[in-house]
Amino acid sequence: ASEGILGWPGPKSHSQEQLKNGALSSLSSASANITWAIVPSASQDGQALQPNTEHSASELILVEDEMTDTEDNEEEDLGVMDDQRSVILHLISQLKLGMDLTRVVLPTFILEKRSLLEMYANFMAHPDLFLSIAAGATPEERIICFVEYYLTAFHEGRKGAVAKKPYNPIIGETFHCSWDVPKDKVKAFRTNGASTVSKDPAKEFGQDQSPCYKLRFVAEQVSHHPPVSCFYCECKEKKMCVNAHVWTKSKFMGMSIGVSMVGEGVLYLLEHEEEYVFTLPSAYARSILTIPWVELGGKVNINCARSGYSATVTFHTKPFYGGKVHRCGNYFRVTAEVKHNPTNTIVCKAQGEWNGTLEFTYSNGDTKVIDTNKLPVIRKKIRPIAKQGPLESRRLWQNVTNSLKEGNIDAATEHKHRLEERQRAEERQRAALTTPWKPKYFVKEGDGWLYLNPLWKTH
Repeated sequence: ASEGILGWPGPKSHSQEQLKNGALSSLSSASANITWAIVPSASQDGQALQPNTEHSASELILVEDEMTDTEDNEEEDLGVMDDQRSVILHLISQLKLGMDLTRVVLPTFILEKRSLLEMYANFMAHPDLFLSIAAGATPEERIICFVEYYLTAFHEGRKGAVAKKPYNPIIGETFHCSWDVPKDKVKAFRTNGASTVSKDPAKEFGQDQSPCYKLRFVAEQVSHHPPVSCFYCECKEKKMCVNAHVWTKSKFMGMSIGVSMVGEGVLYLLEHEEEYVFTLPSAYARSILTIPWVELGGKVNINCARSGYSATVTFHTKPFYGGKVHRCGNYFRVTAEVKHNPTNTIVCKAQGEWNGTLEFTYSNGDTKVIDTNKLPVIRKKIRPIAKQGPLESRRLWQNVTNSLKEGNIDAATEHKHRLEERQRAEERQRAALTTPWKPKYFVKEGDGWLYLNPLWKTH
């Protein structure tokens, strides 16, 4: 596919047979060999979720169809209503401390109007900081840039003061988006705003010189039990990509719910032949009966074996006594240090709040302050729902989202229930036929999952 067309690879269609629940429509001559299963009326929650995988065709994601995202799902409600509190109390009465909540159906009114897959995309809300990692001149600069990006990634992924739960993605669900990142916003580490476009990467790839880098993202729910999400993000011009798999495990902790993110991500900087392996913090929904809020907790590691640099980031949870309290009682403290392992030298320390001000101190005595609330957010680009496939997050969940926007909790619950029932029925069918689920974009390797056609394979 040409640069203008992003053909995310899917499994090759083994048969020309038409899909049972739809027709195969041919596309433009530029991609006449790729077909896309069009399932009629995706608004019908009862339709089959997954056409037989053997006959599923590659989706064609047309970059030119993407438009700047205008959704702004800030949660405005201030807490739990009295009638909702009784529902939560009833639910709590049936739970035991430490109980796994993976199979517990939680009330619809606590839902945020987006899928978990989209939440992962929102971790890239500062793509200029992400792309700046590759601009670092030395391994030390690059890992410090990664830590700066990492610490600023959570405030936009975790929208709003009130804790809401994103939709649990359905197996086979996907989310696609991209960002246009102005080249003059991608800065080298600790330079005074000097641009780092040293070579002309556009000419290198035989393209017209563009004022922006293109960053592309795809996420997929590859497993239902356990619930595993994968995402892959790449910028060809900067020769960098990230691949991650995350298994969310929820447990009941009395007046809060803990969600641990099991798994890891790997950032690949192909030009420097470096791989950075990183983990994710746990999240806690606190005060679930009053004004629920989210805090992050736990120690995460970032490690580059080739350069010998590593970083430890600690998300501090609120102590029982004392501790700085914000609106809604929130606590967002984070500390980090970057270390050169062969010499046991700490080259950078950071402290502050992951949704507030962060202060970085470097080994040469320099300091730098980043206010996450003042960082410009580059909005993602996404195709309109009408041009999305039936299993893409926004189209799949559109009835639930619209009902929540209208405040019609009963209708939202009904639509959500239909989707979940459909998933269970298809799971039973696969079990009866002993046909394992085959993801479209990711393949299992060892304990992890890898994108089918990553940048390091094509370069």
